[in-house]
Amino acid sequence: MAEGVSVKLGVIGGSGVYEMQGVDVVKEHAIETPFGDPSDTIVETSIEDRSVYFLPRHGRGHIHLPSEVPSRANIFALKTLGVTHVLAVSAVGIMQEQIAPGDMIVPDQIFDRTRGQRASTFFGNGIVGHVGFADPFCDELRQVVLEAGKEVAATVHEGGAYICMEGPQFSTRAESHFYRRTLNPTVIGMTALPEAKLAREAEMCYAMLAMGTDYDCWHEDEEDVTVEAVIAVLKQNAETANVIVKAAVGKLPETSGCACLDAARYAIITSPDRISDEVRERLAPLYGKYLV
Repeated sequence: MAEGVSVKLGVIGGSGVYEMQGVDVVKEHAIETPFGDPSDTIVETSIEDRSVYFLPRHGRGHIHLPSEVPSRANIFALKTLGVTHVLAVSAVGIMQEQIAPGDMIVPDQIFDRTRGQRASTFFGNGIVGHVGFADPFCDELRQVVLEAGKEVAATVHEGGAYICMEGPQFSTRAESHFYRRTLNPTVIGMTALPEAKLAREAEMCYAMLAMGTDYDCWHEDEEDVTVEAVIAVLKQNAETANVIVKAAVGKLPETSGCACLDAARYAIITSPDRISDEVRERLAPLYGKYLV
């Protein structure tokens, strides 16, 4: 288990997340990675006298589809800045009756319904590795987010499964009912994967603050989801999310020994003598300590 790692938070979400009161923008970082450019420049801010790094997932102006988000570059870039904990802020569809639009959810599981076209690993191209992913969200960071939500009196639901669908279209009615019957999920969205997988490979703690916007199309007594309705609720949710993020910063530990922080210790199975200098250089920010 990792010991005494200094905690530094990165937030992946909408660009408006860092437009909150009490946040000082320190610097913008344009990071080049072996996996292409991140979604946008990374904005370094100061909150509660701590550095917090914000990255708009879809780029400023929302230019990337969920399947186009350069998640490998995003996670790699945050890693190079020393980020240890990643909080994803994401809009989701609601799959449970007791959750209302405008509520927040902190899921603890993911079910993958993407189509395998999103680059979801740093391994390959000369190196093979496998990390555990049974519990895809970091419990340490989840508890921080939950406590922050309670502190600011937000309606926050704990746990449940997040279905990650391909998009960009919303679900058909048949799909929505199928998910509810067979998986009993809490929310549905398009962005948790491959972010969560890559964060685990990069030995980063990852949790999600999911913003409930609509009832997908399963709820017989509610209007079917529309883009207009989602955007309207999103605007309402943004302020709540910002307050929770700010409160979470104050609750983060100074150091952490979370198991997420050395998740790749035994992951690499390629023989050291078969790992090229090019691979070692490419993955040095991630696995340099294991490739000596």
